[in-house]
Amino acid sequence: MNIHEYQAKELLAKFGVPVPAGFAAFTADEAAAAAEKLPGPIYVVKAQIHAGGRGKGKFVGAAPDAKGGVRLAKSIDEVRQHASEMLGQTLVTIQTGPAGKEVGRVYITDGVDIAKELYLSMLVDRATGHIAVIASTEGGMDIEEVAEHSPEKIITVDIDPVMGMSGFHARKVAFALGLTGDLFKQGVDVVTKLYNAFVATDCSMLEINPLVITVDNQIKVLDAKVSFDSNALYRHPDIVELRDITEEDQKEVEASKFDLSYIALDGNIGCMVNGAGLAMATMDIIKLSGGEPANFLDVGGGASKEKVTAAFKIILSDPQVKGILVNIFGGIMRCDIIAEGVVAAAREVSLSVPLVVRLEGTNVDLGKQIMRDSGLPIIPADDLGDAARKIVDAVEKAA
Repeated sequence: MNIHEYQAKELLAKFGVPVPAGFAAFTADEAAAAAEKLPGPIYVVKAQIHAGGRGKGKFVGAAPDAKGGVRLAKSIDEVRQHASEMLGQTLVTIQTGPAGKEVGRVYITDGVDIAKELYLSMLVDRATGHIAVIASTEGGMDIEEVAEHSPEKIITVDIDPVMGMSGFHARKVAFALGLTGDLFKQGVDVVTKLYNAFVATDCSMLEINPLVITVDNQIKVLDAKVSFDSNALYRHPDIVELRDITEEDQKEVEASKFDLSYIALDGNIGCMVNGAGLAMATMDIIKLSGGEPANFLDVGGGASKEKVTAAFKIILSDPQVKGILVNIFGGIMRCDIIAEGVVAAAREVSLSVPLVVRLEGTNVDLGKQIMRDSGLPIIPADDLGDAARKIVDAVEKAA
């Protein structure tokens, strides 16, 4: 689960992390009122969407030389103007894709005199099961170019979560950031507090870009991008309340209501599979057969008929889906339950696209009989390769 920048900063401030003062606003008048609470005379107006690259982003329909989603303001009126130009508009950045995201709120922060921009992030390294702290002296909007062209400027410090962050780790990160003297002490303190926040809130990723040194030699977190391990959210009801479903794919939101693992993709063949590994294999073989999967969907090992029906309807709610492949291995899940769910869903939504179903495992014969007796144009498949070829052919013929 992702949260907005202003929410991330409010959360980090609870752990003692130094962040500039700021307030969220949903209207231009609220933005002006927020600026009046700040000392000024320089303010920053920041579009709040779940994506990076806002400063270099462009609003749909704006002039080529128009300002992006992060703007300086030198007066209250200018804050109001910037906010009114952002709110309700679609911002396209390098991370949103061409569709962009609509700006529903802005963040008004106090201006900061920046002497140096640094980069700092923490994430779970799935290869080692450790927490990787990534630091660079080259922070700011061009960090992606630094990673591509000057990877030696990016340092990674590996931390075993069982042992936790030691003073040695924090000093190593501060050294990698090029800090000396009092700034070194501040850096050790900030890195330690960020690590504590990362662990305490079950983060999966925490990115500070930029982490800045001000002209008066203070370290501050100028931007924060945070995401959490969804499997641990039951421990953090306060964090769950920060969820903004308007920033998420509505099909994924609906899937979460039924505890379905769903991720929308760009293809036209919908997939419904039980088991993450089998789902990945199914998507791979669809591509090998010349097709493009429209989603990843794992209904889990013990799904009910109602859950399967919901999954089917979510797939069909995607207008780009031109065919569906159901691939089920019945172990814990029985094939007859899957068949009943598929038939019920197909009838309820008046199925109008080709449907290929491959069943194997517990009660497979009963499941196939249920589909045969349904009277629906369900195409059976003998194995995964056969299923992939049949759904790709069916979609091509229907085009």
